[in-house]
Amino acid sequence: MSKKRGLSADEKKTRMLEIFHQSKDFFQLKELEKIAPKEKGITMQSVKEVVQSLVDDHLVDSEKIGTSIYFWSFPSKAITAKKRKLNELQNELDDCNKKLKRTEDAIATESVGRENNADRAATLAELDEVVKQEESLKKELQKYRDCDPEYISQLKIDTENLKMAINRWTENIYILKSYIKNNFQMDNNVIDQSFGIPQDLDYIE
Repeated sequence: MSKKRGLSADEKKTRMLEIFHQSKDFFQLKELEKIAPKEKGITMQSVKEVVQSLVDDHLVDSEKIGTSIYFWSFPSKAITAKKRKLNELQNELDDCNKKLKRTEDAIATESVGRENNADRAATLAELDEVVKQEESLKKELQKYRDCDPEYISQLKIDTENLKMAINRWTENIYILKSYIKNNFQMDNNVIDQSFGIPQDLDYIE
């Protein structure tokens, strides 16, 4: 024998609304926790969650009076909420239709002169061929770059700048080693080992 299926969230909300609409009365949560399981098959543990969901959806009103919170909902409340939701959906649909129309107009505008015909196909084929030739020439030019006087001249300048930077840092290291040696009486080898300085560190000619 199959196990009885529990109520879905929507079914619980529908049945809870029936309690309000059929009675047209005001309830406290503890009252609903007694009525809902007996009359609508909603477990007592889920009553609070269902009622709060209906309040969030503007299908049930609530008000704190003194120390108690009362809940109520009349059939007209559900109709008003559905009308409001319908209006929201209609506005969203109108916005989507406007965006769709703008997109269609833009496509139509951009499509002018791009109709498929023999001339367009020939032009696109020619463009594709030119692009391929350009890529081929770039690759060929790269082969001869090492022989380019301007490239070689720039390479020499870059190399010289790098040498100057290396020698500047080498000088800084020597100055730092001298400072450590004079102030902390450390041997050169100990300084090199402590700071990972190569023993063959020297200027580049």
